[in-house]
Amino acid sequence: MKILTAAEMREVDRRTMEAGIPGIVLMENAGHRVVEFLAERFAPLAEQRIVVLCGKGNNGGDGLVIARQLHTRFRPARLHVVLLAEPGELKGDAAANLAYLRAAGGTVESEIPVEARAATLVVDALLGTGLSGAATGRMLQGIREVNHGFPLAAVVAVDLPSGMASDSGEPSGEFAFARADYTVTFTAPKVAHAMPPNCDHTGELVVGAIGSAPELYADAWLALLEPAMFGELLAPREPWGHKGTYGHVLVVAGSRGKTGAAAMAGLGALRVGAGLVTVASAESAIAEIASYAPELMTEPLRETESGSIALNANLQALAQGKSVVAMGPGLGRAPHIAAMIHALAEAFEGPMVLDADALMGQTSGTPSRMRILTPHPGEMARLIGKTTAEIQADRIGAARTYAAAHGVTLVLKGQRTVIAFPDGRVWINPTGTPAMGKGGSGDILTGMIAGMVAQFPERADQAVAAAVYLHGLAGQLGAHALGDKCLISTDLLQYLPDAMEECADVPHRV
Repeated sequence: MKILTAAEMREVDRRTMEAGIPGIVLMENAGHRVVEFLAERFAPLAEQRIVVLCGKGNNGGDGLVIARQLHTRFRPARLHVVLLAEPGELKGDAAANLAYLRAAGGTVESEIPVEARAATLVVDALLGTGLSGAATGRMLQGIREVNHGFPLAAVVAVDLPSGMASDSGEPSGEFAFARADYTVTFTAPKVAHAMPPNCDHTGELVVGAIGSAPELYADAWLALLEPAMFGELLAPREPWGHKGTYGHVLVVAGSRGKTGAAAMAGLGALRVGAGLVTVASAESAIAEIASYAPELMTEPLRETESGSIALNANLQALAQGKSVVAMGPGLGRAPHIAAMIHALAEAFEGPMVLDADALMGQTSGTPSRMRILTPHPGEMARLIGKTTAEIQADRIGAARTYAAAHGVTLVLKGQRTVIAFPDGRVWINPTGTPAMGKGGSGDILTGMIAGMVAQFPERADQAVAAAVYLHGLAGQLGAHALGDKCLISTDLLQYLPDAMEECADVPHRV
């Protein structure tokens, strides 16, 4: 599902109107989408006590459409339409819809009456994507009213909770923005709907079509990941398939005392469907790694006195014939690790997944050599010489810039994991839960990415996306069953089949 910036949304609206659909029709359709949602979720509307708060811009115009349709179609028990602007301040389509509401017999108030405080439903149509900077004046007053003035009401935001910056995950202003239990947006989600912390405050998000052809925003570079984007990879296998059909993953990971990380990466690759998985690690760690699962093949490597893989372990020969190499979990940070990673990256022409300790020896990709980096925010900060706070303040920008500059696919982990591709595209993953904040979760993701890419090397972008989405969804399903505190990383493997089944039910959409 495409995500649009405020500028892209304005351009889509402009091109839609240029194609022959007037702005007044787009506004009518927007209002209609909100009313459809209200009628479905809050039926019977005739029994609701409703307040519609309107500003002077197009968002307020949408609110006036909503008020007119509520008045003419549903006749709620109480309907208060409050315009927090002088009528003369309204222009164009918003002014027209104020006239239409009055012509239909609706009344408009300039202040919120006392009896409206008992409302059961508030429609927030004060400010939309056109906001620049923090809300002030009567709009700030309106935001305060939404947040504190209607204790019994559910709040439905039109397009965005008022005061929320469309292109940012960061709040701004004294009260930041209006609370919302639901948000009905139009055409496509906006950046604020998709990125934390603002996405945590939009409530349930509903996207309504208002008349803009999808072709007008098909080339948007930002998208919200959904199962329809990778569902075909989860289709039943052909009857003739065998273990050699589904790829061979080489996991180079672990060291003395860090065997679990290597095993979990290997198990992640197996559970997601790779045909063969070999875990290569320091010789003294192999027996323990092998004990985790008999399905894992193992390869003992020369090791240092401290128990890490030695530089002369001859990984280049071991990697020959493998579909994907995954490196990093539990390797340790011995001084020679970076050189070992560089050497293998130079020799191996297939896809590589680099995580954790392998990021210290990260390398650039090329069109023929796919390199997938999976840092958490702290690791990303070390990669580019910034603070973790700076990374978190602009997750999309940090990931996109690095991926394009180095020719890699970058998976920036965390709440709303960001997948950035070398060509500038960015996909945002909506799945996941704080319950996954346990040691080992990232190791399993490394294996899952490698396992998916091994099966679908010709559709590697989709494979990476599928692994990230399924990893988060398995965490959600596991947390629902076990609780946030009790979920541990290996539980993700238990709930992965349920996650795959849920996503496979979604029809593929081109």
